[in-house]
Amino acid sequence: MKLTIENISKSYGKKQALIGINFEMDNGVYGLLGPNGAGKSSLIRILAGVMEASSGEILINGMNRKKCEREYRSKLGYLPQSLDFYPEFTGQDYLLYIAALKGLKGAAAERKVMELAEQVRLTDDLHRKSVNYSGGMKRRLGIAQSLLNDPEILILDEPTAGLDPYERIKFRNLISLISRDRTVLLSTHIVSDIDSIAKQTVMIKVGKIGKMQTNESFVHAMDGKVWLVMMTVDKLVEYQNNHIISNVLPIGDRMEVRVVTDDKPFPDAVAAVPTLEDAYLYEFHNEEGTL
Repeated sequence: MKLTIENISKSYGKKQALIGINFEMDNGVYGLLGPNGAGKSSLIRILAGVMEASSGEILINGMNRKKCEREYRSKLGYLPQSLDFYPEFTGQDYLLYIAALKGLKGAAAERKVMELAEQVRLTDDLHRKSVNYSGGMKRRLGIAQSLLNDPEILILDEPTAGLDPYERIKFRNLISLISRDRTVLLSTHIVSDIDSIAKQTVMIKVGKIGKMQTNESFVHAMDGKVWLVMMTVDKLVEYQNNHIISNVLPIGDRMEVRVVTDDKPFPDAVAAVPTLEDAYLYEFHNEEGTL
C-alpha cells in the first residue's frame, strides 16, 4: 500500500495550518513529529477523512482517494487524539459496536474483540463500563478499536497520551509488530514514541514539512553539534536563555549541561553522542509557534 500526500494545504479563515505538504509512505511505521500547534492534528484528520483539505490531494496506490473513498475507509484504522464513550457501554460493548460499524458481526466480531483485548491487556476489564477506565485504559481501548478491521493504513494521533512508561513500551512493540504489512503514521510530540520503530520521520513545523528522513540520518547530521559542559548554576541560568539545552545533570556543586550548537561552546566542552531528541530540539529551536 502506497499513500501519497500531494501539496496538501489547510486554512482556517486567514490562518494557514498546513502549507504545501508533500511526502509518501509505504509499509512500515512513519513518525510525524512536531510540537503542539505545528499542524500535525490537522494533517492527521485530513488523512483520516474527518475533514477536507483546502487544496491538494491524497493518492492511494496512485489513485485519488476521493475516487475510491469506500475502499479507502474500509482499509483505514484511526485513533483520534480524544475519545468519547457512551456512558452505559462496557469495553466489550464499545468494541462490538465499532466492529459492527466496520462490517464485522457475530462470532467473527467477538473473536476479533477478544484477540485485540488480549493484545492491549484489557481482557479482564471488558465487562467494566468504559467511562470508568483510567486514561491509559481508554487509550488502549482506542488502539484496539483502530485495529478491528485489520487496516492496511493505520493513522494514530498522539496514541500514547495517558500511558505509563510500561504501557508506552508495550504499545511501541505492538505497533512495530503489526507494521510489517501495514502503513502506519504515528503523530506525536514525544520523541521516544518513534525513536526506535519509525522507518522514517517527518518533522513538521509551522504547517510545513521541515525534513523527512530516517532517524539515523537525523542523528548522524548532529555529529559535532552536541556537547557536555560543566558550569555553575548561576552560569547556567544566564546561558540557557540563548542556547539549546537538552539535559542538565547536577554533579556535586556544578551542573553537567548538554548543549546543542553548531560550534564548540567552550574550550573544555566534550563532544557527546547525539540522539533524535537532540535533532528535534535543533530542528525546532526558535521556530515561530514551536519551542
